[in-house]
Amino acid sequence: MRTIAFRQALREAMQEEMRKDTNIFLMGEEVAQYNGAYKVSQGMLDEFGAKRIIDTPISELGFAAVGVGSAMNGVRPIIEFMTWNFAVLAFDQIVNSAAKTRAMSAGQFGCPIVFRGPSGSAGQLGAQHSQAFENWMANVPGLKVISVSNPYDAKGLLKSAIIDNDPICFFESEVMYGDMGEVPEEEYYIPIGKADVKKVGSDVTIISYNKMMKVALAAADELAKENISAEVIDLRTIRPLDMDTIIESVKKTNRCLIVEESWPFGAVCTEITYRLQKDAFDYLDAPIRRITTADASMHYAPNLVEAFLPSVSKVVKAVKAVLYK
Repeated sequence: MRTIAFRQALREAMQEEMRKDTNIFLMGEEVAQYNGAYKVSQGMLDEFGAKRIIDTPISELGFAAVGVGSAMNGVRPIIEFMTWNFAVLAFDQIVNSAAKTRAMSAGQFGCPIVFRGPSGSAGQLGAQHSQAFENWMANVPGLKVISVSNPYDAKGLLKSAIIDNDPICFFESEVMYGDMGEVPEEEYYIPIGKADVKKVGSDVTIISYNKMMKVALAAADELAKENISAEVIDLRTIRPLDMDTIIESVKKTNRCLIVEESWPFGAVCTEITYRLQKDAFDYLDAPIRRITTADASMHYAPNLVEAFLPSVSKVVKAVKAVLYK
């Protein structure tokens, strides 16, 4: 199987669907002439032209509104945010318009739109550019939320998102665009709402998504050196949440740790913990633990960045606490 970069996988997903359906277009800052801030849309202006690859002003609320209005009128926009940190300005359109269209129209029409771009931290970028928004968007009925960790999942899930009839928030990471991974040349789709067991294990279940999957998998490798077998689950879709896969894993391992890049209050791990205790309490041999970011803004200093984020050492320590205390 060929190996391609994360950004190429996303590009291929958009290209393949745009070749099939002329109603699909891409809109965002620098997506056309500059080939995308992260070169995800490289070459797409040449292929599809300026009517379908559209550069916008620096106005997230404005071009998100154009996208939502377009989707309500029968086309399928892909809205790229240079970062989800900037998308805060567009939340009114995402939350109050896109997410509520189907309900407020009594199902008469929907809003088939994809909002995509990088979420979370990307090194020393300061507090205003280092926030993760998956749990924010997952709190909103009417939105589907996808957060990917590798090129294969990125392509398959973005293709599914583009053809879906509901509004979708699609989360990537600035620090993963250059990641390489195996992606088939033949066309494929990954169903929305299905988690994936990335590593099979028997002693503890580790759940994560997006770039924290790297931390989870690296921690599992470290634990294996001490004969601790960790099963690692990539959520991939945050809403709808695949609790069946999670519960089946916990029934086997009887212990659970959740790793995510978000503030602890109201995080995705909180919802997973509640559902596990409601539906799989009898299978738990230890309290569920979580590793999140610090309950603070992320500062610029490298030592504070390190202190803020989940790490392999923090995960290994937490797993041992789940196993031995």
